[in-house]
Amino acid sequence: MNTSPPTLGGVPTTPMAPPRPVVLENLRVRLEPLGPQHVAGLREVVADGEIWRIPYAPHVPSPEQVAERVAAQCATDAAGTTLSWAVIDRPSGKVAGHTTFLNLSLRDRRLEIGSTYLAGSMHRSGLNAAVKLALLSHAFEDLLCLGVEFRVHHLNITSRRAVERLGAQQDGILRAHRIMPDGTLRHTVVYSILADEFSGVKASLEHRLRP
Repeated sequence: MNTSPPTLGGVPTTPMAPPRPVVLENLRVRLEPLGPQHVAGLREVVADGEIWRIPYAPHVPSPEQVAERVAAQCATDAAGTTLSWAVIDRPSGKVAGHTTFLNLSLRDRRLEIGSTYLAGSMHRSGLNAAVKLALLSHAFEDLLCLGVEFRVHHLNITSRRAVERLGAQQDGILRAHRIMPDGTLRHTVVYSILADEFSGVKASLEHRLRP
């Protein structure tokens, strides 16, 4: 765990260190820095339940788009604007999904967890909770973030409820925030977890993941 940065009036005076590719894991999940070696596994992931057809989730590629999307994601990771992982289900050892740190604000010690998708057969399995526990622990305990955001399409009720179950609080709605590929407007619901809230969130996630 990093030591606390110097503060002024309780607010850190130094920027957050840029996140680096690192393996994150707990008893349920292993997050490996995304690379071309994960393309075949991610093709199987998006085909499992045809999750690219889920409404309001354009970040999920079709099987034919996976290689192109992985290459593009690796390029933004290399540029330091995002940091992405392949999700590995530890019991099976198989690739089970994808997730990303994005909207990095080093000065403000904030980032967003997004572009997450999991194989259809892994929904409601506890895997998402394990992924979020690994990511949030890294963000708050290693990078010493002050806040972590989640942004969800206003009509994606399943994802909104999943974020709320984490213990994230709704900050507001960015109305008419994005024009979607089908020409519709997305209102983006913004949630966050703050550093002083993480101990409670962590305890809740660990409880959910107990055998």
